[in-house]
Amino acid sequence: MNTIEEIANVLKSIKSAVIFTHTRPDGDTLGSGIALSRALSRIGIENQLVNDGEIPEKFFYLAGAERILRMPTLDAEAYICVDSSDEARLGALQEIYLSGARRKLTVNVDHHVSNTRYAKYNFVRERSANCENVAELLTVMGVPFDKEIASALMTGLVTDSGNFSHSDVNGDTFRAAALCADAGADVDSITYHLFRKQKRARAELYASVIGNLRYFLGEKLAVAVVTQEMLRKYGATADMTEGFVDFALTVETVEVSVSLLEMRKGQYKASLRSKGSVNVNRVAATYGGGGHVLASGCMLFGEIEEIFDKLRYTVSQYLEEV
Repeated sequence: MNTIEEIANVLKSIKSAVIFTHTRPDGDTLGSGIALSRALSRIGIENQLVNDGEIPEKFFYLAGAERILRMPTLDAEAYICVDSSDEARLGALQEIYLSGARRKLTVNVDHHVSNTRYAKYNFVRERSANCENVAELLTVMGVPFDKEIASALMTGLVTDSGNFSHSDVNGDTFRAAALCADAGADVDSITYHLFRKQKRARAELYASVIGNLRYFLGEKLAVAVVTQEMLRKYGATADMTEGFVDFALTVETVEVSVSLLEMRKGQYKASLRSKGSVNVNRVAATYGGGGHVLASGCMLFGEIEEIFDKLRYTVSQYLEEV
C-alpha cells in the first residue's frame, strides 16, 4: 500500500481526473468526492465527479452536489475512486473505470477492511469514515479547507461515524471534524438535513418496518424487511431506508441487526450492523459482500424465509466464537 504522502504527490502531478463515487451513494462517498473535486479545482486540476445513480434528496444541501454527473465526458489522465472497496461498488460505472484503468493512472482512497487494492496507487486506512482519510490527504497536499470542502467532509464524518458514536471513533476523527468546523462547516444545519428532517412517507414507512422486526437466535439477531410493496404503499423511495438498520442495535439483547431492502422479487440488499461481538464483514463476505467489522453489506437471493434461514445460520457461526 502507498503512503498518504505518495498519494498526495501523485494527485498534485496530474492535469485532469475523474472521481468515482460508489453506487447507492451515502454521505461518506459524496463527501469524499465533493471535497476532493473542490480541492483539485482549487489547485488547477480539471476534474469531473461521477455517480451512477440518483443522489438522495437529503444531500442537496451540499454545495457541489449539483456537479455530479452520471457519466464522465472528460478524457482524464487519472481515475480516482473514493470510499469504494472494489470496482463492483461503482455500479454501472465499473465498466468505464475498468476500460480506462488499462491506460490511465488509477488511485484508490478508502477505509473498508475488505478493500481489494484494485488501483495502481492505493491508500486504505480503516477509519470511521473515508472523509477522515480525505481530510488527511488534502492537508498533506497543502490545500486549505474552504466552506464547501469542510461541509462535504463533515457530512461524511457525521454519517459514517453514527454521529460520532461508533466504537472506531477516536481522536483523529474529532481532529478532522475540528478542522472542518473551523473552516465553516455548520454542524447544526448538516445534522438537521441528515437526521432531524424527513418526509411523512419516510416516517410512516419507518414506523411500519420497525413495528415488524423479526428476532432470531435468542433475540441476538434482529432483521428488518422493506418490500417494494411497502415503498409503494407509503410513497417512499429506497434511499429513505438509510438508517433503518441502526434501530435494532438499541435493543439490549441484539448483537447483530440486518435491514433487508427488496430490490426485485427474490433479491434483497442486506445492510448489517454489529455491536462488536460479531464481525459482520465476515458474515457479508459469505455472500460476496463486505465492508467493515461493524458495518457491512451484501446481496441475498431467495424467498424471504430462506433468507432468514441463511442469516440465522451464518450469524450463529460467528456468535459461537464469542
